[in-house]
Amino acid sequence: MRIKIAPSVLAADFARFGEEARAAEAAGSDYIHLDVMDGHFVPNITFGPDVAAAIHRSCNLPLDVHLMISRPEIFVEPFAEAGAQILTVHAEASLHLHRLLCQVREAGCRPGVSLNPATPVEVVRHVLGQIDLLLLMTVEPGFGGQSYIPAMTEKIAAARRLLDEYAPHVELEVDGGINVETARTVVDAGARVLVAGSAVFGHPGGPARGVAALREALGRR
Repeated sequence: MRIKIAPSVLAADFARFGEEARAAEAAGSDYIHLDVMDGHFVPNITFGPDVAAAIHRSCNLPLDVHLMISRPEIFVEPFAEAGAQILTVHAEASLHLHRLLCQVREAGCRPGVSLNPATPVEVVRHVLGQIDLLLLMTVEPGFGGQSYIPAMTEKIAAARRLLDEYAPHVELEVDGGINVETARTVVDAGARVLVAGSAVFGHPGGPARGVAALREALGRR
């Protein structure tokens, strides 16, 4: 079982996005994760479709775009056109989640749903047929560099059971406080895709050593 690593450019050098993305690709990453924030749904602002398009031109990894924004429906097409392969929306940000996920699929992207720490996994039960990825936030969304919330281990395990029973095709991704100390914990609980920002781009040895350290912590899985 290969665990996928998705370095988050939220922790990269914003002046060197292209170089940082290529370094993550050379390190053996599986996705490039883009945390898109609007200052409304979360208290921070990051970047939009133009930056996503620039990163897409800079490397060959699939873009894993996480929309932490209000009214995500108006940005589905722009991010799809920018090169997003996976487009994840928050259940908490949509009144019509099923319709939104269908919109993402129609735009040519793999749909994902993200849940904040306090949102129960059960919320996604009736849209499992519309998604390819379930992203569990293991910190409160909005800022990088936060510490993993220990209570999320039980939630990851609950999500693993739900997916194994009803939607084994759905990838289970986790985001927040993922590093060499927590990686094994979340994988043992059932996560299969690890979003890591500071642990990769903030590693003293650069992305190559950051990704390698995560793989070593997982026993090379």
